[in-house]
Amino acid sequence: MLETDKVFAGSIPENYDRYMVPLIFEPFAADLARRAASLSPSAVLETAAGTGVVTRALAPKLSPGASYVVTDLNQPMLDHAASRQGPDSRIEWRQADALALPFENAAFDLVCCQFGAMFFPDRASAYREARRVLKPGGHFLFNVWDRIEENVFADEVTNALAEIFPNDPPRFLARTPHGYHDTALIRSELEDAGFSNVVIETRAELSRASSPRIPAVAYCQGTVLRSEIEARDAGKLEAATDYAASAIADRHGSGAVAAKIQAHVIVAVAQV
Repeated sequence: MLETDKVFAGSIPENYDRYMVPLIFEPFAADLARRAASLSPSAVLETAAGTGVVTRALAPKLSPGASYVVTDLNQPMLDHAASRQGPDSRIEWRQADALALPFENAAFDLVCCQFGAMFFPDRASAYREARRVLKPGGHFLFNVWDRIEENVFADEVTNALAEIFPNDPPRFLARTPHGYHDTALIRSELEDAGFSNVVIETRAELSRASSPRIPAVAYCQGTVLRSEIEARDAGKLEAATDYAASAIADRHGSGAVAAKIQAHVIVAVAQV
C-alpha cells in the first residue's frame, strides 16, 4: 500500500458516500450490523468507519443503554458520517488511528471494522490494538474484499484504466482494497495478535446500478483512484471515467447493470 492510498479528502468523501456506498458497501454493512447486534454488545468501537454506512445500520440495533464510539483516521470522512447520522446520545465521534487507539485497555465488548483492514499499514499493530481495547472474550468483527477478479466492476474499471495509461496503469483497487484476501494470512495474523476462534466466511453479493456510468464514477471519482488518475493527467479524469463506463456497458449493456462482489467476513475472540 502507498501512503496516498489512505487519503480520502477533497470531494472524495461526498462521491464515496453518494456512489460507492449504495453500489458495494450497503449489503455488507447490513450483514455486519446483523452479526454485531447478535452479540448484544454494550460497548462498541468502530474503526475506519468511513462515511458511516455501518454506523447507520448498526446504531438502531443496539440497546438503549449501549455506548458506540465511531472512529476514522480521516476527519473529512468522519465529518461526513456524522452529518448523515441523526441525533443519538449513545454515539461518540472521534478521529483515531486504528494502529494507536486512544482508549483504555479492555474498554469494549466489540470492535467492528468494515473494509478498513486493507488500509492498515501495519495490520499486526492494528490487530494488537483491537485486542488490547477488547474485554477478555470480546469480539473483533470485520470484513475485507476478496481478490479483484471476484469483484467484477472493480476489475473492469482497473482493466479499462490500464488501456488509457498503459505505461503506468493505476492499480489502487487491486493493490489496496483488493490486496488483502489471503484467508490463511488473515487467520495467522489474528492468532499472532492474541485472538482465537477465528471464523472466516466468504460472502458474495450483487452490486447494482441504474447505469454503467454509476460504477465508473464511483470507482474513478469516489475512491483514491481519482488521485491516481489525476496524478497521471489532471485533465483526463472525465475521459477516464467515460472510458470505464463504456467498458462496463460493453459487457453489461447500457441500462441497469449488476455484477458480483465478494468479501471475507471475519469474527475472532479476544483470548482470556
